[in-house]
Amino acid sequence: MTVVGAGPYGLSVAAHLRGMGLDCRIIGSPMESWKSKMPKGMLLKSAGFASNLSDPEQAYTLRQFCAENGSPYEDLDVPIPLETFSAYGVAFQKRFLPDVENEELVSLSRVPEGFELRMKSGQSFRTRKVVIATGLNYFRYIPDLLSHLPSDKLSHAADVHDLQRFRAQRVAVIGSGASAIDIAVLLNEALGHVQLISRKPTLIFSGRWGGSGAHPLLRPLVYPVSGIGPGWKHRLFADLPWMFRYFPDSYRLRMAETFPSPSGGEPMKGRAASAPTHLGCSLQEAKVSKHGVQLRLVSMDGNTQLVEADHVIAATGYRVDVHRLPFLSPALVERLYLIGKTPRLSVNFESSVPGLYFVGHASTTTFGPVMRFVFGADFTSHRISRHLASVRLDGSRPSPRTGEGQHRPMAGIARAGVPMDTHLEGTKRSESFR
Repeated sequence: MTVVGAGPYGLSVAAHLRGMGLDCRIIGSPMESWKSKMPKGMLLKSAGFASNLSDPEQAYTLRQFCAENGSPYEDLDVPIPLETFSAYGVAFQKRFLPDVENEELVSLSRVPEGFELRMKSGQSFRTRKVVIATGLNYFRYIPDLLSHLPSDKLSHAADVHDLQRFRAQRVAVIGSGASAIDIAVLLNEALGHVQLISRKPTLIFSGRWGGSGAHPLLRPLVYPVSGIGPGWKHRLFADLPWMFRYFPDSYRLRMAETFPSPSGGEPMKGRAASAPTHLGCSLQEAKVSKHGVQLRLVSMDGNTQLVEADHVIAATGYRVDVHRLPFLSPALVERLYLIGKTPRLSVNFESSVPGLYFVGHASTTTFGPVMRFVFGADFTSHRISRHLASVRLDGSRPSPRTGEGQHRPMAGIARAGVPMDTHLEGTKRSESFR
């Protein structure tokens, strides 16, 4: 079988498959390439305990990596620099998957034996099963009002690697999430000449992962910690991903797209106060002018204003759409059952095309918002590896079982004083596409 993608989900799934003794080929850009793509100074919004890649024994956690390398670490409320997480990913890959093939998939098509994969290098091969773990690279979203701007005046936040390229430029950052706030803060501190534009009247910052505003003994009950943030709704989605697929499609689509709402990490709250902002303003028009880019904004009270910039950074997030995966053949896409524009998956992450699996962001409408976070990689890896190990070589499947998959919802934070709980699953449907 083949895993396409060498990010957190691809590495975690492949590590589990190898741990099950399964022959697994993994293709994609090695984690080493991440180092050059991370703006220095950005912080993970996730807590330390929720930022582990997943190996079969959970033997190589972020805590262990930081201890070995003398990096500061605590399970809760100590921000993790993106550079630290990137270095951890490189070390994880070298330990468990040193043979990642640095190849770009350009074509995936169905053949009688399974699938044929063709690489940009010209190499091609066939495999029985494929796990798509390509992350967010193909799903960058830029609003139509900005999409016509030339590439030298417009960037998506994912393409902002070296902030020094904006020296002596006026930069407008559009968005209200962690990427928008982090980039605006870092640009303001290092270079100045930045303006943050958001439709929201106020910027929202996530609360302390350890909770606040309650007596220490009651805090875990009033504001419990989860792998995707503090609060009971976060806890539900983080710890019970298998349950999400039983909600109505309309609810699943809404939650997958909107929860948690965009926010900055708490460590950026004080630093963001000095960055110039235009809050409660929607973009009405963007056009190239003799001075750069002219943005026409309309405020909530109907007033308009013009903002001039040399470069616009669209920190406007991602929208999953399988039609934007260029390597999928039209015949394969046509056979996919969809929820909105995302694949409808079985309890084992298998799509309606037998042998084709989707993990990570592409699985949010089946397993919930936790799949947008590294924390979801543990549940995914256990579930899919146990399933694939149980499928016999002749392609037949075992009868449905109860309690499939193991998920350690709060692994790694017992020392933080958060109560642990047992994660049990009831009887599940075997291969339905509900």
